Amino acid sequence: MRRYLIVGNQTLASEQLRAAVRERLGGGDCRFHVVVPATPPSDHFSWSEGEAITVAGRRLDEALAWMDAQGATCTGNVGDGHPALAVADALDREEFDEIILSTLPTGVSRWIHQDLPRRLARRTSVPVTHVVAVLAESEVRH
Repeated sequence: MRRYLIVGNQTLASEQLRAAVRERLGGGDCRFHVVVPATPPSDHFSWSEGEAITVAGRRLDEALAWMDAQGATCTGNVGDGHPALAVADALDREEFDEIILSTLPTGVSRWIHQDLPRRLARRTSVPVTHVVAVLAESEVRH
């Protein structure tokens, strides 16, 4: 059984990530674990850790509900606000065959600005697939 770690936040409902999940579901037995880093909302001057966790939890619940409706075996958790640490925590608990990192496009994505796709690829032996979401401005939730 193939095991996939999905890492995302604002992009968890994107069609690009959903297509990647459907593609892997079509490839045979697999299961998914979704980690949503509790990154701070970008539209607030100040924020609390609790607010970031609440937003991440809501996005996680929506993603797991969609995946469950697709017939996927899936689990998930809200992770550290630093996405690289959230991934490291997940990898400490479980082995995965692939990391699927879902980000906003270049220029908008803090994770791309932090070079997260390459940093994860260098720091782990797990293959990293970078999925770039195409969202209308109205779909970018903060």
